[in-house]
Amino acid sequence: MSVRSRNHVRVSGRAGGSVLVLAHGFGCDQNMWHAVLPDLERDHTVVLFDHVGAGRSDLSAWSRERYSAMDGYVEDVLAICRETAPGPVVFVGHSVSAMMGVLAAAREPELFAGLVLLAPSPCFIDDPATGYRGGFDAPDIEELLDSLDANYLGWSGAMAPVIMGNPDRPELGEELASSFCRTDPEIARVFARVTFLSDNREDLARVTVPTLVAQCSHDAIAPPEVGEFVRDRIPGSRLVTLTATGHCPQLSAPAETTAVINAFVRSLG
Repeated sequence: MSVRSRNHVRVSGRAGGSVLVLAHGFGCDQNMWHAVLPDLERDHTVVLFDHVGAGRSDLSAWSRERYSAMDGYVEDVLAICRETAPGPVVFVGHSVSAMMGVLAAAREPELFAGLVLLAPSPCFIDDPATGYRGGFDAPDIEELLDSLDANYLGWSGAMAPVIMGNPDRPELGEELASSFCRTDPEIARVFARVTFLSDNREDLARVTVPTLVAQCSHDAIAPPEVGEFVRDRIPGSRLVTLTATGHCPQLSAPAETTAVINAFVRSLG
């Protein structure tokens, strides 16, 4: 099976431009980038894809064994970068995909010109022993996962507005809820555990490529301390705090998100 069909890879934009690979987060698909895509396509070659189990990916390629840990997704990311780009790419990873980018760039740095980590979290669970604040304590996460297991559609409707933020723009929460509801519940349950139980704090120091951390000014599931932690642990990385609120600035603040990505790409020369 080809990578392009397995992950429903689409390539668009300006031929010969810098190559941006955009990776969506939990419960979403490549449509999460629709608001930033027109601006990015003007100056860059843009590679969109769906994680296996999401969107229009080949669902027959999904297995619990491969995708119950981050490694299966990281292997897919590396294959997409190798097979769809003529040279190093700028990988833009949202939420859990930010850590996929970290792991992929640590493993094969030659494939990456840079990383943009959009609303990243290397660990969602607080660690009082080290003073790390991820935003949730362990019982919070267990309750979240139990609720998702018991009633995925109900969980989606309740959690999407919280994750999206921007209560004055309810249509954004509705768009995210619709995305969640398009995901197969069995696959979502497995991916949720990858998302909320992974701990990639120690992997950050292995990144050697230029990195931009883009954190929202208020994010219900990734507090500001998380962005600072990621910046401090990735050598030479830079942190930008967006005026955008919520966990999905590519939807809630597309112009600001695009401007930050473009400025980072220009800084790479």
